[in-house]
Amino acid sequence: MPVFDFSGAPADTKEKNICTYTIYQSEAPEASPEFPMMVLDNRTRVWRHHSNGVFTNPEFRTSFEFDEEGGTVSADILKIDSRFVSLISWLGQNRIQVRLSGQNLPEGYAVYKIREAAASGSHKLSAGDGFLQFMIQRLLASRPVTEEIVEDEDDPEGDDMRLTSLQSITDFMACAGRTLPENIRVWARRNLVVARSGEVSADERRHAQHALSIMMNVQWKSNYFESIDPVEARRILDEELYGMEKVKQRIIETSIQINRTHTLPSYGLLLAGPAGTGKSQVAYAVARILKLPFTTLDMSSINDAEQLTGSSRVYSNAKPGIILEAFSMAGESNLVFIINELDKANSGNGKGNPADVLLTLLDNLGFTDNYIECTIPTVGVYPIATANEKNRISAPLLSRFAVIDIPDYTFEEKVEIFRRFSLPKALKRIGLLPEECSLDEEAVRAVVQRYTGTTGIRDLEQAAEHIAANALYRIEVDKVTSVAYDAEAVDMLLDE
Repeated sequence: MPVFDFSGAPADTKEKNICTYTIYQSEAPEASPEFPMMVLDNRTRVWRHHSNGVFTNPEFRTSFEFDEEGGTVSADILKIDSRFVSLISWLGQNRIQVRLSGQNLPEGYAVYKIREAAASGSHKLSAGDGFLQFMIQRLLASRPVTEEIVEDEDDPEGDDMRLTSLQSITDFMACAGRTLPENIRVWARRNLVVARSGEVSADERRHAQHALSIMMNVQWKSNYFESIDPVEARRILDEELYGMEKVKQRIIETSIQINRTHTLPSYGLLLAGPAGTGKSQVAYAVARILKLPFTTLDMSSINDAEQLTGSSRVYSNAKPGIILEAFSMAGESNLVFIINELDKANSGNGKGNPADVLLTLLDNLGFTDNYIECTIPTVGVYPIATANEKNRISAPLLSRFAVIDIPDYTFEEKVEIFRRFSLPKALKRIGLLPEECSLDEEAVRAVVQRYTGTTGIRDLEQAAEHIAANALYRIEVDKVTSVAYDAEAVDMLLDE
Protein backbone atom coordinates (compact mmCIF):
# COMPACT_ATOMS: atom_id res chain seq x y z
CA MET A 1 0.00 0.00 0.00
CA PRO A 2 1.64 3.29 -1.02
CA VAL A 3 1.91 6.04 1.59
CA PHE A 4 2.36 9.58 0.31
CA ASP A 5 5.16 11.62 1.80
CA PHE A 6 5.34 15.24 0.70
CA SER A 7 7.78 16.44 3.40
CA GLY A 8 10.97 16.10 1.37
CA ALA A 9 12.94 14.99 4.43
CA PRO A 10 15.67 12.34 3.99
CA ALA A 11 14.36 8.82 4.33
CA ASP A 12 16.64 7.93 7.25
CA THR A 13 15.34 10.86 9.36
CA LYS A 14 11.65 10.08 8.96
CA GLU A 15 9.38 8.29 11.32
CA LYS A 16 7.40 5.36 9.98
CA ASN A 17 4.61 6.49 7.68
CA ILE A 18 1.06 5.70 8.72
CA CYS A 19 -1.33 4.73 5.94
CA THR A 20 -4.72 6.20 6.73
CA TYR A 21 -6.63 5.06 3.67
CA THR A 22 -7.82 2.08 1.70
CA ILE A 23 -8.01 1.87 -2.08
CA TYR A 24 -11.23 0.85 -3.76
CA GLN A 25 -12.04 0.05 -7.37
CA SER A 26 -14.61 2.10 -9.28
CA GLU A 27 -15.72 2.27 -12.91
CA ALA A 28 -18.09 5.22 -12.44
CA PRO A 29 -17.73 7.55 -15.47
CA GLU A 30 -18.60 10.58 -13.32
CA ALA A 31 -17.69 11.44 -9.76
CA SER A 32 -20.57 12.02 -7.31
CA PRO A 33 -21.23 11.72 -3.55
CA GLU A 34 -22.24 8.10 -4.23
CA PHE A 35 -19.09 7.46 -6.31
CA PRO A 36 -16.53 9.93 -4.90
CA MET A 37 -12.89 10.38 -5.85
CA MET A 38 -11.99 9.99 -2.17
CA VAL A 39 -13.46 10.17 1.33
CA LEU A 40 -11.97 12.34 4.11
CA ASP A 41 -12.42 11.93 7.85
CA ASN A 42 -15.23 14.16 9.21
CA ARG A 43 -15.74 12.59 12.63
CA THR A 44 -14.40 15.58 14.58
CA ARG A 45 -15.48 18.34 12.22
CA VAL A 46 -18.07 18.83 9.46
CA TRP A 47 -16.39 20.26 6.36
CA ARG A 48 -17.87 22.90 4.12
CA HIS A 49 -19.31 22.00 0.72
CA HIS A 50 -16.53 24.05 -0.94
CA SER A 51 -13.22 23.89 0.91
CA ASN A 52 -9.76 25.12 -0.06
CA GLY A 53 -6.42 23.67 0.91
CA VAL A 54 -3.59 21.35 -0.09
CA PHE A 55 -2.85 17.66 0.11
CA THR A 56 -0.13 16.96 2.66
CA ASN A 57 0.93 14.47 5.30
CA PRO A 58 1.58 16.22 8.59
CA GLU A 59 3.02 13.80 11.14
CA PHE A 60 3.44 11.37 8.25
CA ARG A 61 -0.27 10.82 7.83
CA THR A 62 -1.83 11.14 4.37
CA SER A 63 -4.21 14.07 4.75
CA PHE A 64 -5.85 17.15 3.29
CA GLU A 65 -5.03 20.44 5.02
CA PHE A 66 -8.16 22.63 5.03
CA ASP A 67 -7.82 26.44 5.08
CA GLU A 68 -10.25 27.43 7.83
CA GLU A 69 -10.93 30.84 9.39
CA GLY A 70 -9.01 29.93 12.54
CA GLY A 71 -6.08 28.44 10.65
CA THR A 72 -5.36 25.16 8.91
CA VAL A 73 -6.99 21.90 10.00
CA SER A 74 -6.02 18.47 8.67
CA ALA A 75 -8.26 15.52 7.88
CA ASP A 76 -7.02 12.03 7.03
CA ILE A 77 -7.91 10.44 3.70
CA LEU A 78 -9.96 7.34 4.56
CA LYS A 79 -10.69 5.94 1.09
CA ILE A 80 -9.52 6.77 -2.40
CA ASP A 81 -10.56 5.63 -5.87
CA SER A 82 -7.59 3.71 -7.31
CA ARG A 83 -7.67 5.85 -10.45
CA PHE A 84 -6.82 9.02 -8.48
CA VAL A 85 -3.94 7.88 -6.30
CA SER A 86 -1.22 9.23 -8.62
CA LEU A 87 -3.09 12.51 -9.10
CA ILE A 88 -3.35 13.14 -5.35
CA SER A 89 0.32 12.30 -4.91
CA TRP A 90 1.27 14.75 -7.67
CA LEU A 91 -0.94 17.54 -6.28
CA GLY A 92 0.62 17.08 -2.85
CA GLN A 93 4.20 16.91 -4.05
CA ASN A 94 3.74 20.17 -5.95
CA ARG A 95 1.84 21.85 -3.09
CA ILE A 96 -0.91 22.93 -5.48
CA GLN A 97 -3.78 24.81 -3.86
CA VAL A 98 -7.10 23.17 -4.74
CA ARG A 99 -10.77 23.57 -3.93
CA LEU A 100 -12.70 20.46 -2.99
CA SER A 101 -16.42 20.06 -3.53
CA GLY A 102 -17.91 17.37 -1.36
CA GLN A 103 -20.78 16.19 0.80
CA ASN A 104 -20.70 15.16 4.46
CA LEU A 105 -21.95 11.60 4.81
CA PRO A 106 -21.91 9.20 7.78
CA GLU A 107 -18.81 7.46 6.39
CA GLY A 108 -16.96 10.75 5.79
CA TYR A 109 -16.62 13.81 3.53
CA ALA A 110 -17.20 12.46 0.01
CA VAL A 111 -15.15 14.50 -2.49
CA TYR A 112 -16.56 14.51 -6.02
CA LYS A 113 -14.84 17.52 -7.58
CA ILE A 114 -11.33 18.99 -7.39
CA ARG A 115 -10.48 22.34 -8.95
CA GLU A 116 -7.39 24.48 -8.80
CA ALA A 117 -7.60 27.36 -6.31
CA ALA A 118 -4.86 29.64 -7.59
CA ALA A 119 -2.96 31.44 -4.85
CA SER A 120 -2.85 35.25 -5.26
CA GLY A 121 -4.82 35.02 -8.48
CA SER A 122 -2.14 33.11 -10.43
CA HIS A 123 -2.44 29.55 -11.70
CA LYS A 124 0.31 27.11 -10.80
CA LEU A 125 -0.77 24.50 -13.31
CA SER A 126 0.13 24.60 -16.98
CA ALA A 127 -2.98 25.97 -18.74
CA GLY A 128 -4.57 26.59 -15.36
CA ASP A 129 -7.52 24.60 -14.07
CA GLY A 130 -8.24 23.31 -17.58
CA PHE A 131 -5.25 20.97 -17.30
CA LEU A 132 -6.43 19.55 -13.98
CA GLN A 133 -9.93 18.95 -15.38
CA PHE A 134 -8.41 17.35 -18.48
CA MET A 135 -6.57 14.83 -16.30
CA ILE A 136 -9.62 14.15 -14.14
CA GLN A 137 -11.78 13.52 -17.21
CA ARG A 138 -9.20 11.07 -18.57
CA LEU A 139 -8.95 9.27 -15.22
CA LEU A 140 -12.74 8.97 -14.92
CA ALA A 141 -12.89 7.50 -18.43
CA SER A 142 -10.17 4.95 -17.63
CA ARG A 143 -10.49 1.46 -16.20
CA PRO A 144 -9.76 0.95 -12.47
CA VAL A 145 -6.14 0.42 -11.49
CA THR A 146 -5.94 -3.14 -10.17
CA GLU A 147 -2.24 -3.44 -9.39
CA GLU A 148 -0.53 -1.76 -6.46
CA ILE A 149 0.63 1.75 -7.31
CA VAL A 150 4.20 2.73 -6.55
CA GLU A 151 5.23 6.02 -6.73
CA ASP A 152 -18.42 27.87 -7.61
CA GLU A 153 -19.56 24.78 -9.48
CA ASP A 154 -18.90 25.49 -13.15
CA ASP A 155 -18.80 22.50 -15.43
CA PRO A 156 -15.21 21.32 -15.99
CA GLU A 157 -13.75 22.32 -19.31
CA GLY A 158 -11.22 19.48 -19.54
CA ASP A 159 -12.57 18.28 -22.89
CA ASP A 160 -11.27 21.46 -24.55
CA MET A 161 -7.80 21.06 -23.09
CA ARG A 162 -4.86 20.25 -25.37
CA LEU A 163 -1.47 19.02 -24.17
CA THR A 164 1.19 20.88 -26.14
CA SER A 165 3.92 22.09 -23.78
CA LEU A 166 6.56 19.74 -22.40
CA GLN A 167 5.55 20.67 -18.87
CA SER A 168 1.90 19.74 -19.38
CA ILE A 169 2.89 16.48 -21.11
CA THR A 170 5.27 15.63 -18.25
CA ASP A 171 2.61 16.39 -15.64
CA PHE A 172 0.05 14.31 -17.52
CA MET A 173 2.44 11.35 -17.60
CA ALA A 174 2.96 11.65 -13.85
CA CYS A 175 -0.74 11.84 -13.01
CA ALA A 176 -2.55 9.92 -15.72
CA GLY A 177 0.16 7.93 -17.47
CA ARG A 178 -1.53 4.71 -16.43
CA THR A 179 -4.45 5.52 -18.73
CA LEU A 180 -2.12 4.90 -21.69
CA PRO A 181 -1.44 1.46 -23.20
CA GLU A 182 1.86 0.02 -21.97
CA ASN A 183 3.70 0.34 -25.29
CA ILE A 184 2.62 3.97 -25.70
CA ARG A 185 3.66 4.75 -22.11
CA VAL A 186 7.16 3.36 -22.76
CA TRP A 187 7.29 5.23 -26.09
CA ALA A 188 6.26 8.48 -24.39
CA ARG A 189 8.99 8.25 -21.76
CA ARG A 190 11.59 7.69 -24.47
CA ASN A 191 10.36 10.67 -26.50
CA LEU A 192 10.27 12.90 -23.44
CA VAL A 193 13.99 12.24 -23.04
CA VAL A 194 14.58 13.26 -26.65
CA ALA A 195 12.37 16.37 -26.35
CA ARG A 196 14.36 17.56 -23.31
CA SER A 197 17.81 16.58 -24.57
CA GLY A 198 20.42 19.17 -25.44
CA GLU A 199 22.43 16.58 -27.36
CA VAL A 200 20.05 16.30 -30.33
CA SER A 201 19.12 18.83 -33.00
CA ALA A 202 16.34 21.37 -32.59
CA ASP A 203 14.35 19.56 -35.30
CA GLU A 204 14.55 16.27 -33.39
CA ARG A 205 13.34 17.94 -30.20
CA ARG A 206 10.52 19.68 -32.06
CA HIS A 207 9.39 16.47 -33.75
CA ALA A 208 9.48 14.54 -30.47
CA GLN A 209 7.36 17.16 -28.72
CA HIS A 210 4.88 17.29 -31.61
CA ALA A 211 4.57 13.50 -31.65
CA LEU A 212 4.01 13.45 -27.89
CA SER A 213 1.33 16.13 -28.16
CA ILE A 214 -0.54 14.10 -30.79
CA MET A 215 -0.42 10.83 -28.84
CA MET A 216 -1.21 12.32 -25.43
CA ASN A 217 -4.31 14.09 -26.75
CA VAL A 218 -5.87 10.84 -27.98
CA GLN A 219 -7.93 9.04 -25.35
CA TRP A 220 -6.79 5.43 -25.59
CA LYS A 221 -9.83 3.39 -24.61
CA SER A 222 -10.38 -0.30 -23.91
CA ASN A 223 -11.95 -2.54 -26.54
CA TYR A 224 -15.15 -3.04 -24.50
CA PHE A 225 -18.28 -1.78 -26.26
CA GLU A 226 -21.75 -1.32 -24.82
CA SER A 227 -24.72 -3.23 -26.23
CA ILE A 228 -26.84 -1.55 -28.89
CA ASP A 229 -30.62 -1.21 -28.88
CA PRO A 230 -31.98 -2.82 -32.08
CA VAL A 231 -35.14 -0.71 -31.94
CA GLU A 232 -33.11 2.50 -31.73
CA ALA A 233 -30.80 1.20 -34.46
CA ARG A 234 -33.78 0.66 -36.75
CA ARG A 235 -35.10 4.16 -36.00
CA ILE A 236 -31.73 5.71 -36.91
CA LEU A 237 -31.54 3.77 -40.18
CA ASP A 238 -35.10 4.77 -41.10
CA GLU A 239 -34.10 8.41 -40.69
CA GLU A 240 -31.22 8.06 -43.14
CA LEU A 241 -32.47 5.47 -45.62
CA TYR A 242 -35.88 5.13 -47.25
CA GLY A 243 -36.98 1.60 -48.08
CA MET A 244 -34.16 -0.91 -48.65
CA GLU A 245 -35.41 -3.23 -45.92
CA LYS A 246 -32.86 -5.96 -46.64
CA VAL A 247 -29.99 -3.51 -46.34
CA LYS A 248 -31.21 -2.25 -42.95
CA GLN A 249 -31.73 -5.79 -41.68
CA ARG A 250 -28.22 -6.79 -42.70
CA ILE A 251 -26.66 -3.76 -40.99
CA ILE A 252 -28.50 -4.45 -37.73
CA GLU A 253 -27.59 -8.15 -37.85
CA THR A 254 -23.93 -7.25 -38.29
CA SER A 255 -23.90 -4.58 -35.56
CA ILE A 256 -25.85 -6.54 -32.95
CA GLN A 257 -22.97 -9.00 -32.51
CA ILE A 258 -21.64 -6.46 -30.00
CA ASN A 259 -24.46 -7.39 -27.60
CA ARG A 260 -22.91 -10.80 -26.88
CA THR A 261 -19.19 -10.24 -27.38
CA HIS A 262 -18.91 -6.55 -26.37
CA THR A 263 -16.28 -6.29 -29.08
CA LEU A 264 -16.55 -4.96 -32.60
CA PRO A 265 -17.54 -7.37 -35.41
CA SER A 266 -14.63 -9.22 -37.02
CA TYR A 267 -15.28 -7.62 -40.38
CA GLY A 268 -15.95 -4.05 -41.38
CA LEU A 269 -18.75 -3.07 -43.74
CA LEU A 270 -18.38 -2.39 -47.44
CA LEU A 271 -21.35 -0.51 -48.86
CA ALA A 272 -21.26 -1.02 -52.61
CA GLY A 273 -23.66 0.57 -55.06
CA PRO A 274 -24.34 3.35 -57.57
CA ALA A 275 -23.47 6.96 -56.83
CA GLY A 276 -26.08 8.99 -54.97
CA THR A 277 -27.78 6.07 -53.18
CA GLY A 278 -26.87 7.28 -49.68
CA LYS A 279 -23.90 5.04 -48.85
CA SER A 280 -22.13 7.72 -46.82
CA GLN A 281 -25.34 8.50 -44.92
CA VAL A 282 -25.62 4.83 -43.98
CA ALA A 283 -22.05 4.89 -42.69
CA TYR A 284 -22.81 7.94 -40.53
CA ALA A 285 -25.92 6.16 -39.23
CA VAL A 286 -23.86 3.12 -38.18
CA ALA A 287 -21.54 5.43 -36.24
CA ARG A 288 -24.61 6.81 -34.42
CA ILE A 289 -25.82 3.27 -33.69
CA LEU A 290 -22.44 2.32 -32.21
CA LYS A 291 -22.24 5.66 -30.34
CA LEU A 292 -18.74 6.27 -31.69
CA PRO A 293 -17.10 9.31 -33.27
CA PHE A 294 -16.32 8.95 -36.94
CA THR A 295 -13.65 10.15 -39.29
CA THR A 296 -13.57 10.03 -43.08
CA LEU A 297 -10.85 9.18 -45.56
CA ASP A 298 -11.38 9.89 -49.27
CA MET A 299 -9.29 7.40 -51.25
CA SER A 300 -9.86 9.23 -54.55
CA SER A 301 -7.42 11.91 -53.36
CA ILE A 302 -4.76 9.45 -52.10
CA ASN A 303 -2.10 8.49 -54.65
CA ASP A 304 0.90 7.99 -52.38
CA ALA A 305 1.17 5.49 -49.52
CA GLU A 306 3.19 8.05 -47.52
CA GLN A 307 0.08 10.24 -47.28
CA LEU A 308 -1.39 7.49 -45.09
CA THR A 309 1.71 6.39 -43.19
CA GLY A 310 3.42 9.73 -42.60
CA SER A 311 7.06 10.65 -43.23
CA SER A 312 10.17 9.85 -41.22
CA ARG A 313 11.41 12.39 -38.70
CA VAL A 314 14.79 12.51 -40.42
CA TYR A 315 13.25 15.21 -42.64
CA SER A 316 12.81 18.69 -41.18
CA ASN A 317 9.37 19.01 -42.81
CA ALA A 318 8.21 15.57 -41.64
CA LYS A 319 4.60 15.14 -40.56
CA PRO A 320 2.24 12.34 -39.50
CA GLY A 321 0.00 10.55 -41.97
CA ILE A 322 -3.70 11.02 -42.58
CA ILE A 323 -4.64 7.92 -40.58
CA LEU A 324 -2.94 9.18 -37.40
CA GLU A 325 -4.39 12.64 -37.95
CA ALA A 326 -7.82 11.00 -38.06
CA PHE A 327 -7.23 9.55 -34.58
CA SER A 328 -6.13 12.99 -33.41
CA MET A 329 -9.23 14.67 -34.86
CA ALA A 330 -11.54 12.07 -33.29
CA GLY A 331 -9.80 12.47 -29.93
CA GLU A 332 -10.07 8.78 -29.04
CA SER A 333 -8.95 5.37 -30.21
CA ASN A 334 -12.43 3.86 -30.57
CA LEU A 335 -13.97 5.27 -33.73
CA VAL A 336 -15.73 4.48 -36.98
CA PHE A 337 -13.30 4.90 -39.86
CA ILE A 338 -15.26 5.74 -43.01
CA ILE A 339 -13.23 5.02 -46.16
CA ASN A 340 -14.92 6.62 -49.14
CA GLU A 341 -14.37 5.34 -52.70
CA LEU A 342 -12.39 2.27 -51.72
CA ASP A 343 -12.45 1.13 -55.35
CA LYS A 344 -9.99 3.97 -56.11
CA ALA A 345 -7.42 2.77 -53.54
CA ASN A 346 -5.16 1.02 -56.04
CA SER A 347 -4.04 4.08 -57.96
CA GLY A 348 -0.49 4.29 -56.63
CA ASN A 349 2.14 6.48 -58.30
CA GLY A 350 5.17 4.31 -57.73
CA LYS A 351 5.68 5.27 -54.06
CA GLY A 352 3.73 2.37 -52.62
CA ASN A 353 0.18 1.18 -52.94
CA PRO A 354 -2.31 2.92 -50.62
CA ALA A 355 -4.42 -0.27 -50.62
CA ASP A 356 -1.59 -2.19 -48.94
CA VAL A 357 -1.46 0.39 -46.16
CA LEU A 358 -5.17 -0.07 -45.52
CA LEU A 359 -4.62 -3.79 -44.99
CA THR A 360 -2.50 -3.11 -41.90
CA LEU A 361 -5.23 -0.85 -40.51
CA LEU A 362 -8.00 -3.37 -41.21
CA ASP A 363 -6.22 -6.39 -39.69
CA ASN A 364 -6.62 -4.92 -36.16
CA LEU A 365 -3.07 -5.91 -35.26
CA GLY A 366 -1.93 -2.33 -34.80
CA PHE A 367 -0.90 0.45 -37.16
CA THR A 368 2.51 2.12 -37.25
CA ASP A 369 2.94 5.67 -38.50
CA ASN A 370 6.43 6.53 -39.79
CA TYR A 371 6.40 9.87 -37.98
CA ILE A 372 5.25 8.53 -34.62
CA GLU A 373 7.27 5.29 -34.75
CA CYS A 374 4.92 3.57 -32.31
CA THR A 375 2.35 0.84 -32.83
CA ILE A 376 -1.13 2.30 -32.47
CA PRO A 377 -3.81 -0.13 -31.20
CA THR A 378 -6.61 -0.52 -33.74
CA VAL A 379 -8.90 -3.01 -31.98
CA GLY A 380 -11.37 -0.15 -31.39
CA VAL A 381 -11.48 0.91 -35.05
CA TYR A 382 -14.57 -0.12 -37.04
CA PRO A 383 -14.00 0.40 -40.78
CA ILE A 384 -16.90 1.20 -43.10
CA ALA A 385 -16.00 1.58 -46.77
CA THR A 386 -18.02 2.79 -49.73
CA ALA A 387 -17.48 1.91 -53.38
CA ASN A 388 -19.26 2.28 -56.69
CA GLU A 389 -17.64 -0.77 -58.31
CA LYS A 390 -16.58 -3.51 -55.92
CA ASN A 391 -14.99 -5.55 -58.73
CA ARG A 392 -12.21 -2.95 -58.86
CA ILE A 393 -11.19 -3.71 -55.25
CA SER A 394 -8.33 -6.16 -54.76
CA ALA A 395 -9.23 -9.59 -53.35
CA PRO A 396 -7.11 -9.20 -50.14
CA LEU A 397 -8.77 -5.86 -49.40
CA LEU A 398 -12.26 -7.11 -50.22
CA SER A 399 -11.82 -10.09 -47.89
CA ARG A 400 -11.59 -7.72 -44.88
CA PHE A 401 -15.20 -6.57 -45.32
CA ALA A 402 -18.73 -7.89 -45.10
CA VAL A 403 -20.15 -6.64 -48.40
CA ILE A 404 -23.62 -5.08 -48.47
CA ASP A 405 -24.95 -4.16 -51.89
CA ILE A 406 -26.89 -0.89 -51.95
CA PRO A 407 -29.34 -1.05 -54.88
CA ASP A 408 -30.64 1.98 -56.73
CA TYR A 409 -34.10 3.25 -55.79
CA THR A 410 -37.13 2.28 -57.82
CA PHE A 411 -39.25 4.94 -59.54
CA GLU A 412 -41.93 4.78 -56.84
CA GLU A 413 -39.33 4.99 -54.06
CA LYS A 414 -37.85 8.11 -55.68
CA VAL A 415 -41.34 9.66 -55.82
CA GLU A 416 -41.74 9.12 -52.07
CA ILE A 417 -38.22 10.34 -51.32
CA PHE A 418 -38.76 13.55 -53.29
CA ARG A 419 -42.15 14.20 -51.68
CA ARG A 420 -41.24 13.29 -48.08
CA PHE A 421 -37.55 14.19 -47.83
CA SER A 422 -35.91 16.11 -50.70
CA LEU A 423 -38.46 18.92 -51.11
CA PRO A 424 -39.20 19.45 -47.36
CA LYS A 425 -35.45 19.59 -46.66
CA ALA A 426 -34.91 22.19 -49.39
CA LEU A 427 -37.83 24.30 -48.14
CA LYS A 428 -36.60 24.17 -44.56
CA ARG A 429 -33.06 25.12 -45.56
CA ILE A 430 -34.12 28.39 -47.22
CA GLY A 431 -36.85 29.22 -44.71
CA LEU A 432 -40.05 28.46 -46.63
CA LEU A 433 -43.15 26.93 -45.05
CA PRO A 434 -44.66 23.84 -46.74
CA GLU A 435 -47.79 25.78 -47.68
CA GLU A 436 -45.73 28.44 -49.46
CA CYS A 437 -44.43 25.99 -52.07
CA SER A 438 -46.47 22.97 -53.16
CA LEU A 439 -46.43 20.42 -56.00
CA ASP A 440 -49.37 18.29 -57.02
CA GLU A 441 -48.98 14.55 -57.62
CA GLU A 442 -48.37 14.88 -61.35
CA ALA A 443 -45.73 17.55 -60.78
CA VAL A 444 -43.83 15.30 -58.35
CA ARG A 445 -43.90 12.41 -60.81
CA ALA A 446 -42.79 14.73 -63.62
CA VAL A 447 -39.72 15.72 -61.60
CA VAL A 448 -38.76 12.10 -60.95
CA GLN A 449 -39.42 11.11 -64.56
CA ARG A 450 -36.83 13.62 -65.78
CA TYR A 451 -34.05 11.74 -63.92
CA THR A 452 -34.94 8.10 -64.51
CA GLY A 453 -31.72 7.69 -66.49
CA THR A 454 -29.49 8.65 -63.52
CA THR A 455 -28.73 6.71 -60.34
CA GLY A 456 -29.38 7.87 -56.81
CA ILE A 457 -31.24 10.93 -55.62
CA ARG A 458 -28.71 13.73 -55.99
CA ASP A 459 -30.45 15.06 -59.12
CA LEU A 460 -33.77 15.05 -57.23
CA GLU A 461 -32.23 17.06 -54.42
CA GLN A 462 -30.85 19.60 -56.87
CA ALA A 463 -34.27 19.85 -58.55
CA ALA A 464 -35.88 20.43 -55.15
CA GLU A 465 -33.38 23.23 -54.47
CA HIS A 466 -34.20 24.82 -57.85
CA ILE A 467 -37.95 24.68 -57.26
CA ALA A 468 -37.68 26.03 -53.70
CA ALA A 469 -35.42 28.89 -54.82
CA ASN A 470 -37.83 29.81 -57.62
CA ALA A 471 -40.75 29.84 -55.19
CA LEU A 472 -38.86 32.09 -52.79
CA TYR A 473 -37.97 34.46 -55.63
CA ARG A 474 -41.62 34.77 -56.70
CA ILE A 475 -42.79 35.34 -53.15
CA GLU A 476 -40.18 38.04 -52.49
CA VAL A 477 -40.26 39.79 -55.88
CA ASP A 478 -43.81 39.23 -57.16
CA LYS A 479 -45.28 39.56 -53.65
CA VAL A 480 -47.40 36.41 -53.92
CA THR A 481 -48.29 34.52 -50.75
CA SER A 482 -47.64 31.03 -52.11
CA VAL A 483 -46.62 29.16 -55.27
CA ALA A 484 -48.20 25.94 -56.56
CA TYR A 485 -46.59 23.92 -59.34
CA ASP A 486 -48.20 21.50 -61.74
CA ALA A 487 -46.38 19.15 -64.15
CA GLU A 488 -46.22 21.74 -66.94
CA ALA A 489 -44.80 24.43 -64.64
CA VAL A 490 -42.18 22.04 -63.30
CA ASP A 491 -41.07 21.05 -66.80
CA MET A 492 -40.79 24.67 -67.89
CA LEU A 493 -38.78 25.59 -64.80
CA LEU A 494 -36.35 22.67 -64.97
CA ASP A 495 -35.82 23.17 -68.72
CA GLU A 496 -34.33 26.60 -68.05
